[in-house]
Amino acid sequence: MLLAVDVGNTNTLFGVFDAGIEQPVVTVRASSRRDRMPDEWYAILEPGLRRQGIDSSQIASMVISSVVPGVTQWLSEMGSGMLNAQTVVVSSTANLGIRIAVDSPAEVGTDRIVNSLAAVHLYGAPAIVVDFGTATNFDVVDSQGRYVGGALAPGLVIGLEAMAGRAARLFSVELAFPERALATNTIHAMQSGLMFGYLSLIEGMITRLAAELGATPTVVSTGGLGQQFADHSGLIDYHDEFLTLLGLKLAFEHLSAQE
Repeated sequence: MLLAVDVGNTNTLFGVFDAGIEQPVVTVRASSRRDRMPDEWYAILEPGLRRQGIDSSQIASMVISSVVPGVTQWLSEMGSGMLNAQTVVVSSTANLGIRIAVDSPAEVGTDRIVNSLAAVHLYGAPAIVVDFGTATNFDVVDSQGRYVGGALAPGLVIGLEAMAGRAARLFSVELAFPERALATNTIHAMQSGLMFGYLSLIEGMITRLAAELGATPTVVSTGGLGQQFADHSGLIDYHDEFLTLLGLKLAFEHLSAQE
């Protein structure tokens, strides 16, 4: 079995893949705490495996994408030491199975590359991936199947925290779409500005990126709030909660085939 690990700035997602299956058979989510030691990470992961009848000794390989170097180190030690698994940390400068055509590949987060890899694998090129995380990432693959860049915007949670933290009379609200944009109370006004405002941002960016591509891309959302936006936008074709994990699986298989 393969353990894929996506380490984001806020959350870390584990997914276990069995041979020949493109959806994880079990997932475990945790906060991306930088002070968590290898045995603590194992204590989070192991009960999730056990609930699905998976023994940790069945994990033969582990692949990691991370934007948090401190977490990468401890997870790598957990994989090689406690799981005794072949452990690979993917890099955007490695040959992961998708051509990268940007100014500085080393600056691109590996999550953005593997998301694009998975989107092309599932839906073909051209494609745009919108990843709703700490930041809202737009990643673009052209008609030739090359990763050609994209755009980054602050995530919704950051926007909410900034509003609630800096405005004395505002407060935290649920990140959910209200029934209409025209609000008659403070809660709905904040939800309207955040959710419909971001929807306009997202649809505007998709339209602009597609125009610059000169093609009609398949648009895929992923990440925590992606399903809500996919439900409210006619420009998002698919939502895939585990797109990054599948991309990691594909990248690992591509790297292994080169050995």
